[in-house]
Amino acid sequence: MKITLDDQARAFPTQISQMIGQNIDGCYQCGKCTAGCPVAYTMEIPPHEVIRLVQLGREEEALACHTIWLCASCETCTSRCPKNIDVASVMDALRVLAFRRGRTEAEKEITLFHKLFLQVVGRFGRVNDLRLMGKYNLLTWNPFKDWRLGQKLFSKGKLKLTAPPVKGLKELREIFQRVQASQAEKS
Repeated sequence: MKITLDDQARAFPTQISQMIGQNIDGCYQCGKCTAGCPVAYTMEIPPHEVIRLVQLGREEEALACHTIWLCASCETCTSRCPKNIDVASVMDALRVLAFRRGRTEAEKEITLFHKLFLQVVGRFGRVNDLRLMGKYNLLTWNPFKDWRLGQKLFSKGKLKLTAPPVKGLKELREIFQRVQASQAEKS
């Protein structure tokens, strides 16, 4: 018996394929992406099964799973795929869609970290560890969480109070503004 997808279910894999610029129909569930993933042990749905959810048009399940937020985007999965499917980009696309649709409740702290990271990079042109973690810990109601580690890093000169200046900061901020304007148009 042949399984067919209705139009709505067919639209989801097409949308993901367009977002990553690649057709994911070639995935035959070999599991090499999952076998190579350094954080697969923490995922409730392994990467190859997330790809299968997308192929089957099971949008709700794919966007609700924690796996897309746990993916470190290290691209080990992508480099191991015998069909050259960019699994890491699929995870990125799923995060983007989940974010756009307000489906970030499952991983509030991860979403917060992503937002703060982009704010810090947009302001300073690079990561400022002290500001990023300080603000993150304050907003997650855990202000002293990394205090001892911070003290240790600071005493060894590994944590600076300020970030060194960055060349091209003006250009970087313009890129951020263009991306934000583009996303506002899509919403």
